[in-house]
Amino acid sequence: MKIVVIGGTGLIGSKVVARLGEHGHEAIAASPNTGVNSVTGEGLAEVLKGASVVIDVSNSPSLEDQAVMDFFRTSTTNLLKEEAAADVTHHVALSVVGTERLQESGYFRAKQVQEELIKASGLPYSIVHATQFFEFVKSLADASTEGDTVRMPAAKIQPMVSDDVAAAVGRISVGTPVGGVVEVAGPEAFQLEEFIRTGLTARSDPRTVVTDPQARYWGANLQEETLLPGPDADIAETRFADWLARQ
Repeated sequence: MKIVVIGGTGLIGSKVVARLGEHGHEAIAASPNTGVNSVTGEGLAEVLKGASVVIDVSNSPSLEDQAVMDFFRTSTTNLLKEEAAADVTHHVALSVVGTERLQESGYFRAKQVQEELIKASGLPYSIVHATQFFEFVKSLADASTEGDTVRMPAAKIQPMVSDDVAAAVGRISVGTPVGGVVEVAGPEAFQLEEFIRTGLTARSDPRTVVTDPQARYWGANLQEETLLPGPDADIAETRFADWLARQ
């Protein structure tokens, strides 16, 4: 199949393109770097000609609330319009476990709008909800640092490695559209404090990590299980400690 990966040169997108190519598909990496811009529409109609599947793993270049909303609303609207014209038969989007529970956050409000546009489009679709990636442990700590202290909410997280995210997205993309959400997660749940401390210790990062009940997660208050997947989630194999040992 010809499969177009929007955001195909990024962390997840590049891995998805590689995996699909290994399985004999014509996987096209589409991003501003390759002359395809889903926000302006540049190159979209051309790259979608003959495509059976579109995978959207793109992300907003700015995390400011209005900029994120504008990005996902405009990009998704443009994609769905051009996919309908090109007779694409499966739209796959990567989103985040707990999106619907994180609506205090401008980022997750924008992701929710993205999902609602897809569901209302009439196109066959699958939405993949993944948990936080191992690779983002430092950026998550940086966003929660005051001085030399990282303050994390009293909540659990079940993170996974980006390779396993890409594998799940690729697998779902070549299957029958689910017309709903598939959750994917890592094999172990941690307290956020434990996840961050373990990741920073492995990097010899001296920051102190504490649990602060008032701390927020990308602007949202968390309950203990806000970030955890449901009982039907697909569970990936890679453990955090094993991934850290390979870094």
